[in-house]
Amino acid sequence: MSCGATACTALNSKRRSRTPLHGKAVKNATSREISRLKKAGEDADEKIAAMRALDEEISALDRQIAAWSTELEALLLLVPNMPRPDVPVGLTEEDNVILAQVGEPRSFDFTPRGHWEIGADLGILDLPRGAKLAGARFEVLLGAGALLERALINFMLDVQVREHGYTEVYPPYLGTAECHYGTANLPKYEDDLFKTREGLYLIPTAEVPLTNLHREEILEAEQLPLCYTAYTPCFRSEAGAAGKETRGIIRQHQFHKVELMKYTTPEQSDEELDKLVADAEDILQRLELCYRRVLLCTSDITFASAKTFDLEVFMPGMDAWVEISSCSVYDEFQARRCRCRYRPRPGAKPRPVCTMNGSGLACGRTLAAVLENYQRADGQVDVPAALRDYMGGLEVIGPRE
Repeated sequence: MSCGATACTALNSKRRSRTPLHGKAVKNATSREISRLKKAGEDADEKIAAMRALDEEISALDRQIAAWSTELEALLLLVPNMPRPDVPVGLTEEDNVILAQVGEPRSFDFTPRGHWEIGADLGILDLPRGAKLAGARFEVLLGAGALLERALINFMLDVQVREHGYTEVYPPYLGTAECHYGTANLPKYEDDLFKTREGLYLIPTAEVPLTNLHREEILEAEQLPLCYTAYTPCFRSEAGAAGKETRGIIRQHQFHKVELMKYTTPEQSDEELDKLVADAEDILQRLELCYRRVLLCTSDITFASAKTFDLEVFMPGMDAWVEISSCSVYDEFQARRCRCRYRPRPGAKPRPVCTMNGSGLACGRTLAAVLENYQRADGQVDVPAALRDYMGGLEVIGPRE
């Protein structure tokens, strides 16, 4: 029998005998009887002794129920969100549904190389020095490599803020345990988090601070949707990622990402999720990268997600489709944990908001996609037209001098 079942059985057994509520009713009645006896000049010692014993029993029951309540809350935190009805049922990622492909993979008259080779030969990506500085799954970007990363970040933020109407946020890179419980990173994914001596956690994504921005607040319906974007470094221990994408910079302990996040009403959520996915796709289209939109099945969505679309970019050097953005709606799941509500109309009872977020995009993976898709036979890399102004007019990335 599970610990939860044990607690429930014990609680039901105790209810059949005496509960704190029943005991407190008896105590009140006994107290009135003691008062009556004293006023009548009669002996109340037996009733007083009985009430003291009842006090001890009530206190013991209160402590037990508090312990069971704590245990129940811990168990409830392990219950995942319910997938929406239109999420395909599946057992593996093979059951995900490819909804659309935009563009065709680039053709080369030479064998395309992986971004780790291209970057190393140009002197702009140094994985060995990254490992020397911090261990495996870290990199150093140099010269045009560092410039390209910065250009991507600024380009993504400018598009989302100036053209798509998101409000830019510069949040802390550390978050409390309570904030991570709010987004459901805790307790489910604690092994994937980096924790400080002070009990704070390095954020695995800007989803954590953005989703907690309005925790314990009551918003008004006319404020919604609220749309936020933030650039942050992201930190993940990748505890369960042994052997996955070990070459290059696809799966690192530290990487950069531009996050998109929305607070909406349930009625707005479908339309706003479609817009959020389109906003992420817009970056890929402007960079002229071939990608596909995938609807994840029930076994591939995350613990907190009610529905997820992945955007996968084609990497010719890896000869593979690689996730570059994951866009999820959580319905009320995160809002209940964060105690974030809105008032549907003035004076109405507050109800949980709907939250959603997505990558717009993962910067390191986008950098890798640019290197692989824009590589030339001579080993140099063309700079996508959308990024040239952000790189001081640079059109071709050549060897670092």
